[in-house]
Amino acid sequence: MVKREKSNYIIQAVVHALTLLEEFSGDVDELGVTELSKRLKLHKNNVFRLLATLEEKGYIEQNKITENYRLGIKSLELGQTFIRQMGVLRQAHPVMEKLCVELNENVYVGVIRNHNVVYLDVAESDQAVRVVSRVGSQLPVWCSAIGKAQVASMNVGELEKILPPVKEWKACTPKSIRDKEAFFKELELILKQGYAVDDEEYDHDVKCVGAAIRDYTKRVVAGISVSGPSFRLTDKQIKERIAPAVQQAAAEISRRLGYEVTLHIEEKTSGTPI
Repeated sequence: MVKREKSNYIIQAVVHALTLLEEFSGDVDELGVTELSKRLKLHKNNVFRLLATLEEKGYIEQNKITENYRLGIKSLELGQTFIRQMGVLRQAHPVMEKLCVELNENVYVGVIRNHNVVYLDVAESDQAVRVVSRVGSQLPVWCSAIGKAQVASMNVGELEKILPPVKEWKACTPKSIRDKEAFFKELELILKQGYAVDDEEYDHDVKCVGAAIRDYTKRVVAGISVSGPSFRLTDKQIKERIAPAVQQAAAEISRRLGYEVTLHIEEKTSGTPI
């Protein structure tokens, strides 16, 4: 019996429904039938039927005032289930809380998906001036400490799978890296020192310090970062206090995931990403 490719079993209506759900990402709160029809390149009747089905199951709901559609409570529940099932978050959260108390700055854990970092969890500080929670947000790898820390040990082939062509690199601020050679040099530095810094590269007046998290297979599975206003995260504070604490937290989470942390310390000075 000839084994068929999984692509032969794809149900197009399900693909359309999932693609529709994906349109409600980033800063998009609500969308109407006409806008969704344009985005999906589907007839309005087809879009309406997809929305009606998803609304019936609770994944989409309609704003009765604007008559536009937005994600429903079932979408949140599904996302929360995914987060609970990720062992890294179960192991990371207590460490994040401890680091947040120690530094009194927001602490995040995130993973790389496609060309972006997705923040999955946060421990928020009680500072009057602090970074707004970014759980669920997607940040370009090249503009974020938590992203750069995760790709620092990758070789060129692996990086090319993660990063889009340089011409597509978005400049979030004037400090964003948009040159591949400069990016690779920074990755070499990150690999050597064991942590990455976002020096106002994603947000004006905001700095982040990140480190990679590995599991028992030695694979980088996530990253942890501390974010705060640049007037508190000075270069001196980062070098003397924040970076060592972030590295220690990453090592503790990695240890909880079965990684031999002593190996990580040895690896920090070996090899380059290019």
